[in-house]
Amino acid sequence: MARKFLYIIATLVVLVIAALLVYRVWGMQLIRLVMVPREAFTQLQPLPANAYDSADMWIARPDIVKDNVALWTPAGAAPAKAAQKAAIFFIHPTSYITTFGDAHWNARIGDKDADATARRFVMGQASAFNAAGAVWAPRYRQANYGAFLTDRPAGDQALAAAYRDVAQAFAAFLKANPTGPLILAGHSQGSRHLLQLLREQVAGKPVADRIAAVYAVGWPVSVEADLPALGLPACGRQDQAHCIVSWQSYAEPADPSAVVESFERKTGYTGKPRKGTHMLCTNPITGAFNGAAPASANKGTLDAREQGQPPKLLTGIVPARCDTSGVLMIGEPVDMGPFTLPGNNYHVYDYSLFWGNVREDAQKRLAAFLKKRLCAEDMTGRAP
Repeated sequence: MARKFLYIIATLVVLVIAALLVYRVWGMQLIRLVMVPREAFTQLQPLPANAYDSADMWIARPDIVKDNVALWTPAGAAPAKAAQKAAIFFIHPTSYITTFGDAHWNARIGDKDADATARRFVMGQASAFNAAGAVWAPRYRQANYGAFLTDRPAGDQALAAAYRDVAQAFAAFLKANPTGPLILAGHSQGSRHLLQLLREQVAGKPVADRIAAVYAVGWPVSVEADLPALGLPACGRQDQAHCIVSWQSYAEPADPSAVVESFERKTGYTGKPRKGTHMLCTNPITGAFNGAAPASANKGTLDAREQGQPPKLLTGIVPARCDTSGVLMIGEPVDMGPFTLPGNNYHVYDYSLFWGNVREDAQKRLAAFLKKRLCAEDMTGRAP
């Protein structure tokens, strides 16, 4: 009986090793086969011109009182102050993830699974900004996750269609917030659209003067090939406003080769190649460009491992160090849940790892922006 049990264990071990070998050799091909939609791309019909006048087109905005997930704060965090000083435009990451090719290239408004996941992202990410102001987070017909796994034109077409919705939502956001400071933030696909917004809708326009800070997290940004076209510099320190922060989180040993290779293949927003340039890495603990910080300085990581329980804030457990490759190293792997990606890629947890520091960072950058603006008013006698 014992020998039979050992045979079973040995067989299972062999099967696991074989599966890992198959994944290592053909992993990306298998993922693409499963995740990339098989249908031909069909251009989406434009949304009605006034679509984003309706609260139904937003996951969060100030007049949504019931079930506004952006207002959430974890246990251990100070609640948002009543006085709102900024308007925050937050673009959520990809939540439309389907398998076996039976999906669309773009999510439909009202897709229950994608919408539920997007709400969880807004709760865990955009909530970090609610102490600095009122969060506006639009629904949009996001590109399928498979759009990032293919070189077919349909992938870029799906992303372009999603961006058109985001641009329309941003126009509605600006219409509703014609004055005052703005914070723009996103993650992953949301940050990709955010960078395009900066290039096309903000840089060189009057609204650029209102930008207190930009959080383009979870998407690579080239210091030399992107930033000059975006109209804002990299944030060099935490008391600096009117600048851009970005990071991508990996535990060690890390394998960021997939991100680095994709980054280097593409042309930057300046029209120059990104290959040979530096990837922007902001240390979210210090708020500085590059550098390292110990775990003891981490003001709060969201722990969402308890099923059925809201995330709680744990301090002092995750360090941060900007690597020469341009990605952010968080030391040894930390148990954040089941969504760590191959290569020790903690992409899904970019905000969660440093939620407390992001919350403080946004407030400090807003304070620096308001101070600078007040000084300009004192010198000129009028608002800049």
